[in-house]
Amino acid sequence: MDSQVSHTLEETIEKNVDFFRDYWDVIFGIGFGIIALYLHYTHSPVLITTIFATVAIGSISVTISEIAEILAHRFGEPFGSLILTFSAVAVEILILFMVLLEATHNPEAVTAVKNGIISTFIVDLNALLGLAMFIGGLAYKEQNHNEDTSSSYTTVLFVAAAMLLVPSTLSMGHTQENVFHASVAIAILLAIFYIFIFKFQTTTHIHFFKSTARSRIFRYKKQQNEEIDEDYFFEKKSNLVNGIFLVGFLAFVGLLSEVFAQDGIALMKDLGLSAGFAGIVIALITVAPELFTAIKAAKNDQIQRVVNIAMGASTVSILITVPVVLFLGILFGINISMDFTPLQIGALIITIILAWKTTDNGETNYLEGLSHIMLFLSYVVIEMFY
Repeated sequence: MDSQVSHTLEETIEKNVDFFRDYWDVIFGIGFGIIALYLHYTHSPVLITTIFATVAIGSISVTISEIAEILAHRFGEPFGSLILTFSAVAVEILILFMVLLEATHNPEAVTAVKNGIISTFIVDLNALLGLAMFIGGLAYKEQNHNEDTSSSYTTVLFVAAAMLLVPSTLSMGHTQENVFHASVAIAILLAIFYIFIFKFQTTTHIHFFKSTARSRIFRYKKQQNEEIDEDYFFEKKSNLVNGIFLVGFLAFVGLLSEVFAQDGIALMKDLGLSAGFAGIVIALITVAPELFTAIKAAKNDQIQRVVNIAMGASTVSILITVPVVLFLGILFGINISMDFTPLQIGALIITIILAWKTTDNGETNYLEGLSHIMLFLSYVVIEMFY
């Protein structure tokens, strides 16, 4: 009798653990989000409110990423890549836009937005790529990937960085109006550039970006070829239902982003931290889903998946986020010029060079990963006091 009770108890505990492992992001996202909204509207201390809002946004972002990957798998290419791309960038744009709206009464918000754009790129190619390469390198010494992937992406990123230099160069000796007009022109060119890149990725040269790792939605347990988890809530739902959940979670992130923008910027100011450091916090929140996926892929010796995530997200972060944020600002009467600081442009270019050197031969190891991590931490230090 006692053994039967003990067995039943063990089964109950195991089920609860499995449930939490599958739905921790939804639980934390909704629970912490509701608390953050309550604290915000009851004018509670901004530190507590910002912490709860940050955890909620990061958790819900993971859920959004999971739903998007389920839909992407079902629709196939090229629509799958389109869903993944825009669901990921939507969270970043929502947060940056809400922070930008704060610029009407807090000019430092513009600096936070600009640094958020650059920092997301820095986090993707240094923190995300570096940490995954480091963990994978410790486990497997060396990991192989398709060198055509990194070659294509670094070429695109070099060109994008050069394009962003245009408004920054014009900011020296030209009026702010000219810099803004140049920013609009460059934003249009970046958007056009992405259209052709998307076709390159999903139609003409899809073999350059082949990923051998499976999504976290397919739940690696013990074996790489394990069956899809059919009991997962969103896996059982139709495309329409998942689409509704996706839009609903994005709306919830938008609401929480407003809380983060108002209380987070105020908190940074109270703590004496730079607006640039706020950009790094924004970047870490938006990259959280991709970070979890990349680390899991690296542990399963799927560095190709990591390279696709890190470099693909960096490309989208520049080529889509910059135009969208700029034109959203125009619609709401906030003209934001893309004249980044020498530090930001320098960090951008150095990161691209390092990514090119560590991935150009199709092999990665933990030393190369550690190099990316050290560069990222150095960037964080300088942004805290810049």
